[in-house]
Amino acid sequence: MTATVLPWRDLARKLADEIVAEGVLRTPALRRAVEETPRHVFVPYFFAQQPDRSWAQTTNEDDNWLTAVYRNEPLVTDLATTANGDRVTVSSSTKPGLMVRMLEALNLADDHRVLEIGTGTGYNAALLCRRLGDGQVFSVDIGASLVEAAGERLNSLGLTPTLAATHGVRGLPEHAPFDRIIATCSVPAIPWTWAEQVREGGLVLVDLKPSVHAGNLALLTRHADRLEGRFLPRWAGFMAMRGADQAPEGLHVHGDGASGDRSETRLPATPWTQLVPWFLAQAEMPGEVSVGYRGATGSGPEWATLSSSDGSWAWARMQADESGTREVCQGGPAKLWEQVEAAHEAWQALGSPDWDRFGLTVTPDGLHRVWLDEADGDHKWVLPQRSNLSS
Repeated sequence: MTATVLPWRDLARKLADEIVAEGVLRTPALRRAVEETPRHVFVPYFFAQQPDRSWAQTTNEDDNWLTAVYRNEPLVTDLATTANGDRVTVSSSTKPGLMVRMLEALNLADDHRVLEIGTGTGYNAALLCRRLGDGQVFSVDIGASLVEAAGERLNSLGLTPTLAATHGVRGLPEHAPFDRIIATCSVPAIPWTWAEQVREGGLVLVDLKPSVHAGNLALLTRHADRLEGRFLPRWAGFMAMRGADQAPEGLHVHGDGASGDRSETRLPATPWTQLVPWFLAQAEMPGEVSVGYRGATGSGPEWATLSSSDGSWAWARMQADESGTREVCQGGPAKLWEQVEAAHEAWQALGSPDWDRFGLTVTPDGLHRVWLDEADGDHKWVLPQRSNLSS
């Protein structure tokens, strides 16, 4: 189905109205882009996970498809099968309100040239084309089939941005310099290659996540010797950048809940739900930390788990006792739960600051320094070097 045979314009206007009501959509040019971009062209089908963890598909043959596509919600648009047979998400259409919030944060001018990392369905590239013009929009994705499909959808609307199937870390050096880079995938570290492709004074907006849920959107300005800026006030998360055009590996859970050092905690069993201290804890973690659940009780999982790439692990009981404490066991080279506790205590001692007080400095040597309030202030955290971004 095409944009000309469906009554989509009223739905697109209602979507824009909803995003305006959220206080997110402020500039008339971006509002026009939302109203003039048929999201259904970019989402001819989507998937939703069922209670039994299977996936159900809704297509443009289903009665509720068109209305669902114009809701202010993210939609899963592509799945892949892992080596152990699990079907996992590899592409989605971002919540339109979040996409607009990011575009507003970029403070776009009419003459800006923008590189998008993560083409996905092509919807955000279309918004950029409506705002800036095709010749100023560039987009890359590791998924060759995703880029091909996005190109066909864009072309069907008369939009011809520059697209490339390539590793996002590489960017598009042959078309640099850019005024803005926006990444619609999360990265464990910000590649310096992106800094090299942005003009001095330009902006990079990226979801920095050293571990699952551990980080936020950072808006960084290109200086001669660094990228530097602040985290956006509201938390957001994207799927992690893939290193190859294939399904990501499944989670590796270490430990068994019966061995290791035992202790007690009054923290939640799921520390990744306390977003800021969980992020600060990454400064002392031995590597990327995955999270999950193990065991079963009548009221849900028995344990919440942390597993680091170096083999360190920690399991915390989901159910606390009458005193509010819960059992923790941990093992491996590093004591993950001790790092969680220490970060939480330090965060509380600082007054439990939220994202709007934190900033980030990235230098050419790969150093990522997080700071509170001021870049040259007293409180700093250095994130471990990550080596899984090679292109």
